[in-house]
Amino acid sequence: MAENLFQIREKEIFETLKNLKAQKFVLIGGYAVNAYTLPRFSTDCDIVVYADDFPAIEKILNKIGYRESQETSELPYHGKFTRFEKEIKENFRVSIDILIQEIKDRQTGSVFSADWVFDNSQIRTLRGKTITEELKIRIINPEALFVTKMISCRTTDIRDMFLLVSGIKNKAWIKQEVSSRCSFDSRFKAIKEEITSRQFKDGLQGVFGSIDNWLFDKHKKLISSLDV
Repeated sequence: MAENLFQIREKEIFETLKNLKAQKFVLIGGYAVNAYTLPRFSTDCDIVVYADDFPAIEKILNKIGYRESQETSELPYHGKFTRFEKEIKENFRVSIDILIQEIKDRQTGSVFSADWVFDNSQIRTLRGKTITEELKIRIINPEALFVTKMISCRTTDIRDMFLLVSGIKNKAWIKQEVSSRCSFDSRFKAIKEEITSRQFKDGLQGVFGSIDNWLFDKHKKLISSLDV
């Protein structure tokens, strides 16, 4: 039953992104992670837009059944954002979180402008986890996605970074971007402590599925090399 609900939600997210495809936005967050790693299930879909493009996107979302929500306290972001929700079954909703003009990390206050997000993005293929759909849309680049997650540094972000790291090509750029917004050393220390903890691999596999020991060790070394 749970997997069926996951599939229903993911199908709705893909249909929503298809409806928005002609609009100007960048996919970030958990769904962006799926473009680069083993796919994981994400409950919400996060996009960054310019203020001028927001009204057209809002109009489309309203047309296909979404309504603005005030329930945003659990988001890692603050500042200019709006959550839209659609009830697709009784007491079962899909959420689209729209960050307008910037991403602002709730914990550190670090800011990523919409210009920065668009400049560090490309048209890529998004693939479903529970469905066979593929969709070409603008997605934040892996290095930039890694930076946003390193700034936030929640357990879920560290799991994403752990698998994203194999596609990272410019470690120096990541270190520079993080250091310009907060302490790279404190973030790196938190990541190292998390990935060497006893429960980390179990939690990782709970989200991404079974991971071979050799792959786990490889990614652990790649994460450790970020501080070189």
